[in-house]
Amino acid sequence: MNESVSNFLNHLIVERGVSPHTVAAYGNDLQQLTAFLLASHGKHLKLDRWDQITPESLSTYVVYLQSRGYSNTTVARKIASVKSFFSFLSKEGDLTRNPTEDLALPRKGISVPKSLTIEEIQRLLDVPASTSSPEDVRNATMLELLYASGLRVSELVNLSLRDVNLSEHYLRCFGKGSKERIIPLYRKATEAVGRYLREARPKMMRENNSKEQALFLNHRGERLTRQGFWFIVKRLARQANIDASITPHTLRHSFATHLLAGGASLRNVQELLGHASISTTQVYTHVNNSHIQEEYDSAHPRA
Repeated sequence: MNESVSNFLNHLIVERGVSPHTVAAYGNDLQQLTAFLLASHGKHLKLDRWDQITPESLSTYVVYLQSRGYSNTTVARKIASVKSFFSFLSKEGDLTRNPTEDLALPRKGISVPKSLTIEEIQRLLDVPASTSSPEDVRNATMLELLYASGLRVSELVNLSLRDVNLSEHYLRCFGKGSKERIIPLYRKATEAVGRYLREARPKMMRENNSKEQALFLNHRGERLTRQGFWFIVKRLARQANIDASITPHTLRHSFATHLLAGGASLRNVQELLGHASISTTQVYTHVNNSHIQEEYDSAHPRA
């Protein structure tokens, strides 16, 4: 890896006539990237070749730089160095694919989304599960689905009976721009939906709405609205002694954060969330990066 960096820096001096100051800046940027990659992957992978670096690793590096307090200008400069380096490796035939082709910076001013801990999620799920009323069975199922799938609340309340396939353990939803995606469901979520359909939904049906196809119904037997579910989540959060500022979207954030912390790839989480750009998904990697940053800072205090 270091030999490739040296070759690149020599290329800048000899063939492109870049100033010594600029070459030094490139060198520092690439040294920081190398140290980050070794800190984040070195325990699991033998990173002796640059073609082992994935777009996900570089996207995580962007978020890491921002987490250290670098300005957007500085982050852009460092990523420009990385892009130039990988472009050089591609032209030299050292890469089968340039991992920086789709590298995007997180949007300016984006804030880290609030997520719950796994223990808080369990407390929230336990509240409606403590009774067997039709409403609480519905509420428990909706919470389970949000956390199991990462659905937007609008996607959740817009689900219809035909969108759920319990035998194949998946559901179909339509996100922003009416884009369809298939969401796999784990066993517990499938069982929760099955119980709701057997025990709760029939009791919530009304004769005047017997043909209603909405999956989740309100007390009038009509499709539950996003506002209605928002109030339900607020009430359940208070009962679970969780910060009342959480919203249904907090379950989506928690889904993404916990998946990445468990080792899921950024691309897979992007697909499950239905993000058009991976830069939107990048913000969730701050949780995964916390221990990496501590290791890196202790070893490179002036980087």
